[in-house]
Amino acid sequence: MSAEHESHGPHEAVDPLTAALTGGPLPPGAGADPAYLAAYRSARSDLALLRRHLDLIAEAVAEPPAPAPVAPERPVRRRVSGRRWARGRRPRALALGAFAAAAAASAVFGLGWVLSQGAGSGLDAGGGAGKEVSSRGAASVFGTPGYLACARLVAEGDVRQVRREPGSDRDRVTLRVTRSYRPAKADAEVTFLVEESAAPGPGDHVLVGIGRHAASPDTLVTGERDIAPLRDRITGALAAARSLTCEQP
Repeated sequence: MSAEHESHGPHEAVDPLTAALTGGPLPPGAGADPAYLAAYRSARSDLALLRRHLDLIAEAVAEPPAPAPVAPERPVRRRVSGRRWARGRRPRALALGAFAAAAAASAVFGLGWVLSQGAGSGLDAGGGAGKEVSSRGAASVFGTPGYLACARLVAEGDVRQVRREPGSDRDRVTLRVTRSYRPAKADAEVTFLVEESAAPGPGDHVLVGIGRHAASPDTLVTGERDIAPLRDRITGALAAARSLTCEQP
């Protein structure tokens, strides 16, 4: 591991979540770091989702209930004990508020992957997925609905071929897909580029995550032992991811 990777680079002085919260320009060098950009874009998506649901909560709480119609006087009747909502919009408002609050809480929880992952995400300085990805970092990424909503591919498979890409220091990996999480149905074979030093070997079983417009994975996990604990994280986050709209450009 190079000294540059260990120091994480000057742009990581401003983490992706802080950059998304402030809305200012990205720090120098961040635009060339796919992992930083993936974290930054996911944070922006989660923040936008959070703002929308907070608006729903505000509307539900602030909107007064519709006035109850004035009924003609009737003979006094004995009231049956029990709770009954007055006519108006209060039940709907409370239900909407509860739903929005739950959704907002989910969005806030999703921001946790940015904080726990930082900008590293197991990528090397050249922008390819590193062969060694910590289980904690991969779990944070793949267990986040915001990440899954913006990923063009999250899949497992067996490496069929690794071939040097002409005119570059990257390898083109051909993967036979055995299980696709995002999208639900992928091509039988997919290809992607990785740095030569990070490329898996033929026959390796890998779990790969590739961003919306990326040619290279931002997260690559090799081996059944490391992949197995991530499956439940992915399937658990997929339901929430399907209800999200990716706001990455």
